[in-house]
Amino acid sequence: MAYNGPQIVICFVIFITVVVLYGITSLLHTNQPKDVEEGTFRSTWVYRLLLNLIGYSTIFIPGYLIIKYVRISKYLERSGGGCLSRIIESCVVGRETGLPESMPASPTNTASLKQDVLLLIFCLVGLQGSYLTWGILQEKVVTQEYTNSRGETGRFQDSQFLVFVNRILAFSLSGAYILSTKQPKHVMPLYKYAYCSFSNIMSSWCQYEALKFVSFPTQVLAKASKLIPVMIMGKIVNRQKYEFYEYVTAVLISVGMACFMLSSVPKKDSTVTTLSGLILLVAYITFDSFTANWQGALFTKYKMKPIQMMCGVNLFSCIFTSVSLFQQDAFTRSLTFMTTFPKFTLDCLLISISSCVGQLFIFFTISCFGPVVFVIIMTVRQVLAILLSCLIYEHSLSLLGIVGIIIVFGAIFLRIYCTQRLKAIRNRLQATSGSKV
Repeated sequence: MAYNGPQIVICFVIFITVVVLYGITSLLHTNQPKDVEEGTFRSTWVYRLLLNLIGYSTIFIPGYLIIKYVRISKYLERSGGGCLSRIIESCVVGRETGLPESMPASPTNTASLKQDVLLLIFCLVGLQGSYLTWGILQEKVVTQEYTNSRGETGRFQDSQFLVFVNRILAFSLSGAYILSTKQPKHVMPLYKYAYCSFSNIMSSWCQYEALKFVSFPTQVLAKASKLIPVMIMGKIVNRQKYEFYEYVTAVLISVGMACFMLSSVPKKDSTVTTLSGLILLVAYITFDSFTANWQGALFTKYKMKPIQMMCGVNLFSCIFTSVSLFQQDAFTRSLTFMTTFPKFTLDCLLISISSCVGQLFIFFTISCFGPVVFVIIMTVRQVLAILLSCLIYEHSLSLLGIVGIIIVFGAIFLRIYCTQRLKAIRNRLQATSGSKV
């Protein structure tokens, strides 16, 4: 009984935070009309973002306060065990006992050039297949109207629900795999997943919302130019150092993608680029750049398996989005839309499956090759995605795109060549110094 005080404090913090933030969300929804009029604040993406952030704060604020309280009060040192203390220990401090001795080294350190190439091709094919499917379905779900057997039409508007559907399947499958197989000991504090989970949610949400303001080719080309932001974020997050040729090829890839973007001329009735679209695209690139680099840093430091990363990130993503959706009473509206338009339900399932498979390849690629190589692979995907979008959704494309494609792929091959040359030079220098010793 002597240690019930800290537990009561922790439960009280959670209860008060949930009640207060749920009350704020309810006030914002008070007397909200069923069909929000266009042009009002409640019809804007800023209002939807505000509601989402309030929901995420329901997790972030008590989590931050509990972590601070546990560290200041030294709760774990005096708790004497128990279910709550074990949960808090896993979330706050993890199992900082060092890495298992049997943990294999990174494939990029021990594999031969042939193995590297085969592994890179495997990652390339997996990412291309899963995310090309995901991208085409994403544009359909966000921009196209659905029609049911009764002739009713409707367009789905809740981007956060689409994020939740993607994450819940990925978490379920990865969690089931971890429970059914033997995994290395997980030593990292769970709260560290929350950062990349939040940035991943926000990047996905901004991506869905941006499609309401910009054409799909414009969005894809903006995503393809994120190689430089990823490198900048790498210097900020990981203190990463890059070679001169890496900066040169990053600029060439961005220039090539810009040329390709100029070759895409939207139809008269297509979505045009707006200030809101540009803001959302910048936010997407920023959040996505942080996500890849933070995950790369976690892989480097804690050496967890890609499936463990997938499960941890999607766990927090499910918690964030489900709490926010519940506070906004969005589950009811979304499920009603799914029952009204069965084709939408099928598209959601296909999007979730392709996103789940794609996430496996993302985490595996980052763990093997790092965030920059991953972004280069995804840049190749952007070219193919735009070509498919132009064919399926009739976006026109001029011959200028050929120049962009040549520049992009030329820069990618130059980067691969320089990387292998630099690796060979370093290996020779190491062999020479070793023989002298």
